[in-house]
Amino acid sequence: MHECNFKDPLSDQQCEEMINAVGDALYVIGGKWKLRIIIALSNGRKRFNELQKALNGISARVLSNDLKDLELNGFVRRIERSESSTLLVEYELLEYSHTLLNVISSLNEWGTMHKKKIMHKD
Repeated sequence: MHECNFKDPLSDQQCEEMINAVGDALYVIGGKWKLRIIIALSNGRKRFNELQKALNGISARVLSNDLKDLELNGFVRRIERSESSTLLVEYELLEYSHTLLNVISSLNEWGTMHKKKIMHKD
């Protein structure tokens, strides 16, 4: 695997491999909400409405679809349990979601830096 620094040119093959790998990653975790859902679940199980409240602005339909995608890709588990006559559904992170810690940390650092850059623009 080639470490990319954008100073040394990539070979055509390296460039193609990187484009494909990044495309695959964005297909799985891309979109406005998926990484935010993972972050919202990082401090423990949450019910659907708790997640929707934590993710201000997400529609129920988008949250439902993204949770299904995250479950399909092994990041999130849906837990159903009965309490009295009510079915409670909660979501929790699976171990595989920890593989995204470096990605989320890097995006957090870059987002913070970029916001400061834009806010201090003259």
